[in-house]
Amino acid sequence: MNTHKALFMATALLTASQVSAESRDYISVVGSSTVYPFSTVVAERFGKSTNFKTPKIESTGTGGGMKLFCQGTGVNTPDISNASRRIKESEYQMCRDNGVDGVVEVLIGYDGIVVANEINAVDFSLTREDLFLALAKEVPGAKEGELIANPNLTWKQVNSALPDIKIEVLGPPPTSGTRDAFVELAMEGGCKSHQWIKALKATDKDQYKSICHSIREDGAYVEAGENDNLIIQKLRKNPNALGIFGFSFLDQNADLVKGSLIDGAKPEFETIATGEYPVSRPLYFYVKKAHVGKIPGISEFLAEFTSKKAMGDEGYLTDKGLIPLGQEKYQAVYSRVKSLKNIEL
Repeated sequence: MNTHKALFMATALLTASQVSAESRDYISVVGSSTVYPFSTVVAERFGKSTNFKTPKIESTGTGGGMKLFCQGTGVNTPDISNASRRIKESEYQMCRDNGVDGVVEVLIGYDGIVVANEINAVDFSLTREDLFLALAKEVPGAKEGELIANPNLTWKQVNSALPDIKIEVLGPPPTSGTRDAFVELAMEGGCKSHQWIKALKATDKDQYKSICHSIREDGAYVEAGENDNLIIQKLRKNPNALGIFGFSFLDQNADLVKGSLIDGAKPEFETIATGEYPVSRPLYFYVKKAHVGKIPGISEFLAEFTSKKAMGDEGYLTDKGLIPLGQEKYQAVYSRVKSLKNIEL
């Protein structure tokens, strides 16, 4: 009798747990630390202006967010994943392998990746080649085709026009979309200035990528986590250090830090919008179609995020540093979201 009673109670508890899980009444968002402030602003406005609960936004990094998002469907998995780069084919395949077949891609705007330092510190004018020679694990030697462990300890050793200051750069970890975009746009951009390395792209893509994307591990580059605000705090304490993060954080902390010129261009709203600033990238979020209509408020949250008052040229997200898409691209994104069209890779 006691055994049957215990079994009944266990079954009742399990059923209650399932009911509770099945009735999650808020939207779960994970992913990019760069998209996090934009997503948070929309979530707060959404929570105040509707009868739905304010979505829960977590900053896990783009790669970490994709792993959680692609685990499967169901209320124990996120509904939306923010990304500071486009979803990788391997990530999309992981989604499909785990039954996440319907994924909607939402391009929200653009952002620049800045290399910044403390507001009163020395000004830096860098090239992408400078960044490659300062941060790559291996750099070209004296002979063509030769690679050597990066010997550069100061910025002056990289480029005689730069300050005689120890190379110390605080940046995101490998799980970050900002890190992915930085190595592709800045590091690889400088790497390709060496013609024999550029030629490898056609003959040995793996070696080419290894040379251009591998960041040194001898202390010159310091992984500072996914929290960009923490990087800014550390820069204030160390005027000789540089930090890598999104333009929106520079824009919001312009009284504390300043951005370096990259290839002669300042990291500003206008230069990123026109493409003059060379280290800029698109920002996204991804939506699980299987959760639309099951988790309350997803359709309405998408409508708020993709509205002109949020994402438009004069939208409130531009006040937070988001570079808008422009009318033609905005309309295309709006149409795709409204029809919940599946991503096309």
